[in-house]
Amino acid sequence: MTLFSALNYHLKTGVIGKAVLRYERLRTRTKIRRAAAKPHPHLAPPMHTIPELKELISTHYLHGRYAATHKKVAWITSGAPVEVLKALGFFTLYPENHAAICGVRRMAVELSQAAENEGYSRDLCSYARGEIGSLLTGKTPVGNLPPPDLLVCCTNICQTVLYWYQVLADHFHVPLVVIDTPFVYSTVGEHAIDYTTRQIEYLVETAERIAGRPLTDKAARRAGQTARDAALLWNEILQCGRHRPAPISAFEQFFFMAPIVDMRGERVAVDFYRRVLAEVRKRVKNGVGMVTAERTRLLWDNLPIWHNVRTLSERLASRGICVVASTYTNAWGELAHLFRADDLIRSAAQIYLQVILNRSAQHKLNTMVRMIDDYQIDGVILHNNRSCKPYSIGQIDQRRYLVDQKKIPTLLLEGDHNDPRSYAEQQFNARLESFMEMLD
Repeated sequence: MTLFSALNYHLKTGVIGKAVLRYERLRTRTKIRRAAAKPHPHLAPPMHTIPELKELISTHYLHGRYAATHKKVAWITSGAPVEVLKALGFFTLYPENHAAICGVRRMAVELSQAAENEGYSRDLCSYARGEIGSLLTGKTPVGNLPPPDLLVCCTNICQTVLYWYQVLADHFHVPLVVIDTPFVYSTVGEHAIDYTTRQIEYLVETAERIAGRPLTDKAARRAGQTARDAALLWNEILQCGRHRPAPISAFEQFFFMAPIVDMRGERVAVDFYRRVLAEVRKRVKNGVGMVTAERTRLLWDNLPIWHNVRTLSERLASRGICVVASTYTNAWGELAHLFRADDLIRSAAQIYLQVILNRSAQHKLNTMVRMIDDYQIDGVILHNNRSCKPYSIGQIDQRRYLVDQKKIPTLLLEGDHNDPRSYAEQQFNARLESFMEMLD
């Protein structure tokens, strides 16, 4: 990095950008105070750590905008072992998280259509279509995305990411490392761990060559311990939802999970989650529930419907219904105990083999049954997600078991996590209304 580029980076991220984002944080805090003065009839005031969350995410993308001037960049799937890249000093970008931001900002349809106009099927995941559309048009709500020096794809979430990242590799002409994770039907065998470990070791070799430096034991230990600390804190935050009334709902969790994905292995994620946990515990102590008159507690399965989060939250809250837990947010904390800072690569192989989408439908059902007991759940919403077929497989059988064997009211709702064109609002609302009447 030249002296000029170093000064330019420091000026735009450390001086101007930092000042602007701090100002935006103060503005958001003012809005929260005003909201508290005029409380929502059914929801508690927004959490005080929300302005910090916005600043943290904005800072991440701000640094990404200028990252190529001072460090190597890796684009990586959400289920891949990012810790080794963090230890090597890479700036990491998750296209799935960027796609979710596009969904929240109501840009997903425009970007998806741009990809479809180039021949990509509408049956593809809306995250993939949106990101390819962003690539084709150059449009993004976060300024600019840094071009990658390395692409890392792990097949533990779906096969779509494999083909998606092959498209990215062809576009950017950069190395693509694929980590193939054997599907776990029951228990994880040593052969599968050895197989995945060797692939992560190959990732390290490739990343070292691109970074121009070796992975040291000290850096690996620090990244592994930081990732473990953040995931354990995230788990504690989620478990606060066991209290009645629940101090935080799954709808807030969907947004607060951004650092455990984007910044896993970074100190800022640990520090932020400590502050969130302190606020959530304070709400528990003061008896503050996210839904002001909580009567019914639900479990959510699958990704959120990003373009409908607030509306759905308010509609359920108006009936005293709080979604207190989610299999999706739970997946980012439940394996934290497996992290071993003294053996990052092999423990990462164990963890990334066992993510919820790389295990059987029976495993997910077992997870839901456990969460139903732990969180005192009264009903379940299964989001039958058009764009995430691996997550939706087995939901009909899971619904049947929950209704027949556990006697838990369970609703199968059809939608799409990012594309509102695959979301029939009238049908969705009618089924939701009938379900809410059943819970009453």
